[in-house]
Amino acid sequence: MATVELASVRNPSKTSANLSLFYLLFFLSGFPALLYQIVWQRALFTLYGVNIESVTMIVTVFMLGLGLGSLAGGRLSSHPKINPLLSFGLIESSIGLFGIFSLSIFHRVGELTAGGSAIATGAIAFGLLLIPTFLMGSTLPLLTEHAVRSTGNVGESVGLLYSVNTFGSGVACFAAAYFLMRILGESGTVTVAFIFNLTVGATAVLLGSRKNEHIRQTATGQAAHPRLIPAPAGILLAGLVGFVALGYEIIWYRLYSFTSEGTAKCFAELLGFYLIGIGYGSLSVRDICRKPQMNSGILLWKTSQIVLLGTIISFLLGPLLARFVVHFPYEPTYALVFLAASLLGAAFPLIAHLTIRAGDDTGKNVSYLYLSNVIGSTLGSFLIGFVILDHVSTQITSTVLLCVGFAIYLVLFHLSRIKGKVAALAMASAAFLALMLFSRPLYSGIYERLLLKSHYSQGTKFASLVENRSGVIAVSTNGIVFGGGAYDGRFSTDLVNDSNGIFRAFAVSGMKAYPTSVLIIGLSSGSWAQVVANDPTVKDITIVEINPGYEPLIRNRKEVQSLLLNPKVRIITDDGRRWLVSHRDRKFDFILMNTTYHYRANTSNLLSREFLLLMRRHLNQGGIAFYNTTWSLEALATGIEVFPYALRITNFLAVSDSPFTLDKARWREALTNYSIDGKPVFDTSNPGDRKRLEEVLHAADLSDDSGNSESRESLMKRLTNVQIVTDDNMKTEWR
Repeated sequence: MATVELASVRNPSKTSANLSLFYLLFFLSGFPALLYQIVWQRALFTLYGVNIESVTMIVTVFMLGLGLGSLAGGRLSSHPKINPLLSFGLIESSIGLFGIFSLSIFHRVGELTAGGSAIATGAIAFGLLLIPTFLMGSTLPLLTEHAVRSTGNVGESVGLLYSVNTFGSGVACFAAAYFLMRILGESGTVTVAFIFNLTVGATAVLLGSRKNEHIRQTATGQAAHPRLIPAPAGILLAGLVGFVALGYEIIWYRLYSFTSEGTAKCFAELLGFYLIGIGYGSLSVRDICRKPQMNSGILLWKTSQIVLLGTIISFLLGPLLARFVVHFPYEPTYALVFLAASLLGAAFPLIAHLTIRAGDDTGKNVSYLYLSNVIGSTLGSFLIGFVILDHVSTQITSTVLLCVGFAIYLVLFHLSRIKGKVAALAMASAAFLALMLFSRPLYSGIYERLLLKSHYSQGTKFASLVENRSGVIAVSTNGIVFGGGAYDGRFSTDLVNDSNGIFRAFAVSGMKAYPTSVLIIGLSSGSWAQVVANDPTVKDITIVEINPGYEPLIRNRKEVQSLLLNPKVRIITDDGRRWLVSHRDRKFDFILMNTTYHYRANTSNLLSREFLLLMRRHLNQGGIAFYNTTWSLEALATGIEVFPYALRITNFLAVSDSPFTLDKARWREALTNYSIDGKPVFDTSNPGDRKRLEEVLHAADLSDDSGNSESRESLMKRLTNVQIVTDDNMKTEWR
């Protein structure tokens, strides 16, 4: 039996009430922590880009700060004179004080450092996020020490703390997705988080400042169990569980994002169900850890079964989602995310329970396990999202994680030393081998089902499918391109039989006399770039594309393959906004963006007032920017607010600092003489082509809001009360 020092326990009901309040505070602290994570990451993505290098670096730095904070919290908790609750209150208050000034700090630093290399981005992000994430990471081991003094049970304390804090973060995800980000934007959401921090911090300081009577009491339960998992093995297992859990979350997000067309709230919803599942799993093992009569070997064996089942469900979630969406909306399948996360979430407190003894520097030892779990989670995110998925398919990646999960099961099963469970081991091994053997048919056609849904027919296959760390690109048999599950164009430069609105790309030659230098943000099928590249007045084209997966597709399509050999053209793999920031001296006669749907995640980075002002600085005198608003009234209103001259052409908006028109006569002359790869666009001897030419030229005729073209004056009249898009409000994304 071990002795531990407890807060006043003379009145058990009073102790229980105090602990309930204590857990409530930790639940509330999880709410602002997740809000900060969502807002801070989004703010840094705006500054440093949403290309995979920047995203991975920022997420990794965030997790690294939590891990370092865990170590510090563990060491702090072992100090005999430290009051954990008082320290927690001061930490929460400090996080809040940083939080309320965080966005202004990020933007100030970002203006000076944006556009740097990946290493520079990582170093800057580390400096910006180190203090708040360090403080956040320190709270779990610190409070575990306080809770164990009252319960005498590591598993119960870790499970409850991990659970309530994760529940708070899960609730924050849903709040952010459904109303906070939409109504309050980044700055308003940070203010809400600040209020929560100060409320929790002040309450904890008041409670921790009370003069409590301390007594020695014998702790039963946890101390009665031998330490079945050696500390090094426990640390390794905690890391591997984190690796599997985060690795599968990366895969799930890719699949859900693809089937939802990459909507902004999809990630928040997925993360919400994932965190609620983790929290429920941690909470559900509390009663198991409370039973001193349970044989520790049996408990370890049960842990192995939980990990195995969680891994199997995680592996099957993708194929089940793909088959479900053929008949129903995808949202009900979040229940599977919850279930898989619950099982994997239960593993951490169980491993802690079987590795650490109460009173044996509990907080410090928990910090080692938590650090390992954070490192494993970071590696899961980094290796799966940044490395493995860049080289192998979703199916193979899921199978790799299945193997890691089965290895964890075998280690836990071996450590349990339970006899008579050979049948269970045989069944588990058979299930594992069956999933390995049938992984290919299980994952076959997964992206076809996710995209086509109710229109899917058995045996339907994409003509091409590219999976890399930047996302998934699919090409249908009729040449339609889908980037991340959303329509992204078509391999066609045919203006006579215009199936992809390509006349808008040809409009460049009618708006700007002799545009010699052109910037195109976004490559996709290359069709638009091919049109511009064949304009004889254009001498230099810079194309910035975030996903390198489009180039090999273009290389195999006769309509556009010559683009890659055109000496005018230079293709750069980068985030468009990030590239503009890092090339401040580059200016262009024309900037073209066939921007994706305004409601997709991060699209407002290319539609906001701040971005348009940035783009404006990169235009030569008389230069024009021409971009797709995808019929968003907010995007249209933002363009005419930033630029003094504008013209809407269908769903595109052309803007400039100088007067311009879509000159019908100049456009007619250009189109009559236009050729692509030596083939004329129009055969003027053909009556059908001449008729089509007149139809295209009709886009130059100004009309009201129902017509092809609309003046800035008309736009201003009908968009008077429409809010503009800013980096802060992200107006088009969170509807």
